[in-house]
Amino acid sequence: MLSLAFHRLIMPIIAMTLVVVASNVLVQYPFTPFDLGDYLTWGAFTYPVAFLVTDLTNRRYGPRVARQLVIAGFAVAVVLSIWLATPRIALASGTAFLVGQLLDITVFNRLRRQAWWRAPFVGSVIGSALDTILFFSLAFAGDPEMSGPVNLFGTDVMLWQSLAVFDFSVKMLIALIALLPYGALMSVILPMERAEKASV
Repeated sequence: MLSLAFHRLIMPIIAMTLVVVASNVLVQYPFTPFDLGDYLTWGAFTYPVAFLVTDLTNRRYGPRVARQLVIAGFAVAVVLSIWLATPRIALASGTAFLVGQLLDITVFNRLRRQAWWRAPFVGSVIGSALDTILFFSLAFAGDPEMSGPVNLFGTDVMLWQSLAVFDFSVKMLIALIALLPYGALMSVILPMERAEKASV
């Protein structure tokens, strides 16, 4: 039973670990093209892929296995991120990841029988919103380097708040783009009960 559960999760855990560790490193580097260094980090482009990994796992194996993936990915990613990033970023990322991904699983599971795009998109939007709020407040609030004023749409806000707004905007864009691979993989990654019937 344990080996079967491990076999199911090995590839999703590897994918999730790579995404989270890369994001924890890249969130420390401003996205300087187009003069967006005060508004965006490179991590905004990699982290939303975690929701795609979770949603595909949830589609295939259901919410229980998806939660196991999130917990395993959380543990591995936090340990590696403490080594590759700062402990504060690693712990903030771990907390935000755990809460956001578990919320995504719950929302996805409630909507999974509706239009094919609704569960992954709505789950990602709601999970990303909570993830963004938790991560940026836990990782950067009170940090003098991240609390300097920047202008956001005519209003002065702290740098980390500006980064959070743009980070969430990119997550929404990538949540839309991620519907393309999700939709393309739907005929390959069948829910387990349908996959078993198809193989008979």
